[in-house]
Amino acid sequence: MNSLSARLRRLDTTAIVAIALVAVLVVSAVLVATLGRNLFSPGSIRDILTGMSVLGFVAIGQTLVVLGGSLDLSVPYVVSLTSLVAAQTMNGSTGMIVPGVLLALAVAALVGLANGLIVTYLRVHGFVTTLGVGLMLKGYLDTNYQGTAGEAPWAFQLFGATGIGPVPISTIVMLACAGIVALLLARSSFGHHLFAVGGNAEVARLSGVRTRRPLIVAHVLCSVFAGLAGLLLASRLGLGSPTVGSQGGYDLLSIAAVVLGGTLLAGGRGSIWGTIGGVAIFAVLDNLMSVAQVNPFLKDVVRGVVIIIAVAVYSRRRTVARRERFTRTGDAAPSGAAVTAPTASEGSIR
Repeated sequence: MNSLSARLRRLDTTAIVAIALVAVLVVSAVLVATLGRNLFSPGSIRDILTGMSVLGFVAIGQTLVVLGGSLDLSVPYVVSLTSLVAAQTMNGSTGMIVPGVLLALAVAALVGLANGLIVTYLRVHGFVTTLGVGLMLKGYLDTNYQGTAGEAPWAFQLFGATGIGPVPISTIVMLACAGIVALLLARSSFGHHLFAVGGNAEVARLSGVRTRRPLIVAHVLCSVFAGLAGLLLASRLGLGSPTVGSQGGYDLLSIAAVVLGGTLLAGGRGSIWGTIGGVAIFAVLDNLMSVAQVNPFLKDVVRGVVIIIAVAVYSRRRTVARRERFTRTGDAAPSGAAVTAPTASEGSIR
């Protein structure tokens, strides 16, 4: 048992999320089978992957800002705004698809740029900044739109409606984006600097890192990914909606997926693939509860329990994995080991 727990402690969070996802799939498959359904039928797989797409886009962007030690609560309103901008620009015309997409993403990028500049130059915490920007966007949407607007042409609606076998095109695009961002984090100076800023901004600054730039870029990319989610929803609905983002609760759900994927809310540690695993777990659980016809309000209860368990497991792993700084009274030091006093950076009390 001790060797098993030691092995589990050596696993990174992405591997733990993968193991948890497999466990959720197995349990869900058994429960669905008792109801006379098959979790791995093409229809069920399509439903699960479709449920992953929109939240996956938002969660990828949310992971970036959380890695930098920030948050973005404006994403649901960016989702709604971009769906409206795209649908109104296209207005049913196939020739306006490209301008509509580019304009929607440009608007999203401007919102992210505003968030990033306020966080870095005015030194307002990301929670407060994005909450305020989100409220401004909400006020704009509520004032100028009384209902749905615009129209997505049929060619654009194919993006949200077609797939390769049971795999939707939107999910393939989302996973491709996740791969690009994962590569960006692992191989680029932006990724290294973002991890450094999230881990300790002051140490990063003293090490020569320009701490503002990676956080601004992270906020811009977060809003752009929320804009992609808005485009996907406009494609599926065939129009723009001022409430589609807030009704989906993508702000809290994206943060929940990030936390479930093992990314620290304090920043500096985490992975995109862990987040995708968290999104997949939510999608499988939602599919299970839909098949079982569970009360919709209980879905949030189940999500909350899953998040609390995940955070408790991660916290336990970090606590247990810490090496004891001092031996107990009467215990001899290991043979050949030198006993040294703790350094100032380590502190004398753990």
